[in-house]
Amino acid sequence: MITRRAAALALGAALGLAGFSGSASAQQADNSPIRIGVLTDMSGLFADISGPGAVVAVNMAVEDFGGKVLGRPIEVLSADHQNKADIGLSLARGWIDEKNVVMLADLMNSSVALGVMELTKAKDRIAIVNGASTSVITNEKCTPNSIHYTWDTYALARGTANAVVSRGKKKWAILQADFAYGHQLANDSRRFVEAAGGTIVADIKHPINTSDFSSFLLQAQSSSSDVIALANGGADTINAIKSAAEFGIGRDGKQQVVGLAINLNDTKALGLQAAQGLLLTEAWYWDLNDDTRAFAKRFMDKFGKMPTSTQAGDYSSTMHYLKAVAAAGTLDAQTVMAKMREMPVDDFFAKGGRIRIDGRMVHDMYLAEVKKPADSKGPWDFYTILETIPGDKAFRPLSESACPLVKK
Repeated sequence: MITRRAAALALGAALGLAGFSGSASAQQADNSPIRIGVLTDMSGLFADISGPGAVVAVNMAVEDFGGKVLGRPIEVLSADHQNKADIGLSLARGWIDEKNVVMLADLMNSSVALGVMELTKAKDRIAIVNGASTSVITNEKCTPNSIHYTWDTYALARGTANAVVSRGKKKWAILQADFAYGHQLANDSRRFVEAAGGTIVADIKHPINTSDFSSFLLQAQSSSSDVIALANGGADTINAIKSAAEFGIGRDGKQQVVGLAINLNDTKALGLQAAQGLLLTEAWYWDLNDDTRAFAKRFMDKFGKMPTSTQAGDYSSTMHYLKAVAAAGTLDAQTVMAKMREMPVDDFFAKGGRIRIDGRMVHDMYLAEVKKPADSKGPWDFYTILETIPGDKAFRPLSESACPLVKK
């Protein structure tokens, strides 16, 4: 005779076994949305680089993928972190804990990205960084749950510094934004300038979101520099270049203004009259080939602007993530990360791109020069591509890495 206690114990054991062995079938039966969160700067100085356009790009990838993966609908959430690390971390934590977000995308602003990377590591979710560019993301701050996809300060600095110094401009004044991204871009630039035979004669910091650059530029102008290099981004870069043009800096041939991180919408905002002749390093350009032009036209039709390299990277990385989830047959973060590293990136953004163990997506970069107004053939025809920089020459080699995931 089976006692009531024995029956209860048997039932409990059966339920426990079912919960353990039935997880796969339970996952298949789950029709709840798989959520991706786009955490970005929607209204501040970096909004034109990623911002609302990043949300459009991620949604385009989801739509092109078919709107479902593992038999479940995909839902895209978005929020404005206001360029504040505490707000970004709070939003990301709420998404993960309350909305079960499995992947966080874009992550414009280096301070925000670094905080969210640690959170996704602790929560075993995935962070794909496109907006932020500090190279520590795949160096000493790397995590097994994060990917740095589009560009970084190492590649930007290396491409531009080598090009400018090789043209005889060897004495540099660096004007840097006083936060993590600006510091790293300046540090990386210093390294490559000195390696190429140049010197840093002035290092000037300015607050983020500066509207008046006159005093900072006058300091740089009064130095003995050949180059005034801008280690900032977004509206800060635009305001600095406009101010330099007003002062006539760079027009007399004595000093050259160099933007270390200029994107398509920066150039659009500046206009070719102010931006002409600037050298820059880019991760992607809409007019590279037929594939890039086709994507750019679709994005333009939806958003009214050509895509920046960051927005193109948001699309490409989201599509790569969804393909990896489908191939892995699971949302488990480490399984999907392994599959993303295993699969090459072959699309309009990159040919033969690969994700390394440190999270760096290695792909070609491009040295470009801003066209003169007379040479432009249309409202978005801004750049002449001077050189394609192979990925293994653009990004930090693993032999120099301080990432703890890299086995020396």
